[in-house]
Amino acid sequence: MPFPDAPAALTRPALRTLLAVLVALMALALPARADKASQPIPADTLAKMAAKGTNAAAPILLRAYKRESEIELWKRNGAGRYVPIKTYPICRWSGQLGPKTRTGDRQVPEGFYTVAKSQMNPNSRYYLSFDIGYPNAYDRAHGATGSAIMVHGICSSMGCFAMTDQVAGELFAVAREAFAGGQGAFQFQAFPFRMTAANMARHRTDPNMPFWRQLKEGSDRFEATGEEPVVGVAAGRYAFAPSKDPAKEAAAQALHRDENARIAEIVEEGVAAVRTTYSDGGQHAFWAHRIRQGFPVGDVSRPEALAYAGQEVVLIAARRKPAPPAAMPESLWAAVIGPGTPFYPVRAAYRAPFEGGPTPLFASTARRYEETLPRLLRAAIDDGLAPPAFADPQPVVERVAQR
Repeated sequence: MPFPDAPAALTRPALRTLLAVLVALMALALPARADKASQPIPADTLAKMAAKGTNAAAPILLRAYKRESEIELWKRNGAGRYVPIKTYPICRWSGQLGPKTRTGDRQVPEGFYTVAKSQMNPNSRYYLSFDIGYPNAYDRAHGATGSAIMVHGICSSMGCFAMTDQVAGELFAVAREAFAGGQGAFQFQAFPFRMTAANMARHRTDPNMPFWRQLKEGSDRFEATGEEPVVGVAAGRYAFAPSKDPAKEAAAQALHRDENARIAEIVEEGVAAVRTTYSDGGQHAFWAHRIRQGFPVGDVSRPEALAYAGQEVVLIAARRKPAPPAAMPESLWAAVIGPGTPFYPVRAAYRAPFEGGPTPLFASTARRYEETLPRLLRAAIDDGLAPPAFADPQPVVERVAQR
């Protein structure tokens, strides 16, 4: 007998039976953990896909924003265009705005990454995870070091996107079904913030701005075409292949040009220049609220640092650009330089070349004449600027104002 002190009832057949029962009980307990990687996509997410003309098997694309602490899920619809499906709050990311450059800097990467099926990890220590593919070709070209940057469960980050188990499980399921549908790899776009013209203008003095302009180009291209950008590296910079569709390529170039013009316009309007600083990364307000309510999210890395997340340091104060003077009402303008007034002959002579519509040569001059002069007169009446010096000791504008 292998167990001399065992009760007589525990014969060898009885021990075999007991062992079989124990194995069965363990088998019943394991599926809940083992099947975490095969959990279905939630019904509400599938409904959102159907509403956008797509399905679980269609290709996906993910976009992450550190400042807003969000990851967006995009899927390709029946027309071949990627459409937004759902936005997930990030529970924890670490570091500052800006790219990851070396092992141990706690930075979450920024750039364009590729996730293949082999990068999915169903046996992660952090519930479920996938490796985003850092370092990519751009990172390597700049000597960046580090590895194993994940989107994973719980709420602890050392350079990763920590999503909590529930959200990580859903993202894993969405990616799994896209791979099953035939997608070879999906793109993961990581940005410091939403790449709007307003955000670019506000962060214009940040040392990372030359790099962020490259990310902005890729972001604009994706939003204009609805196609996954084809990304390469040339001369140490991100390079984006033109769309095969000429109309989409024209749209991409037009949007990027318009966005650059809008950035310059916002700067000219006097918006403040800021730098956003963190003690060590940030967290979406949704998760901060849920954690206060006692919702379990696993270990939260450096919770004390979250009190100093997203502090804006003003580097250039905002300035208010004075509003242009209001246009003079037509009735007042006519009274000043209309028929019968001292200035009408001058006006008539000046307008002579424009009768029947200004020629292209004089178009801009005519427009300035029609728009600028009434505004100057209106401003003079409102004491917005000194009235013009006329030969008459009492300016015409004053006589008109006294009527």
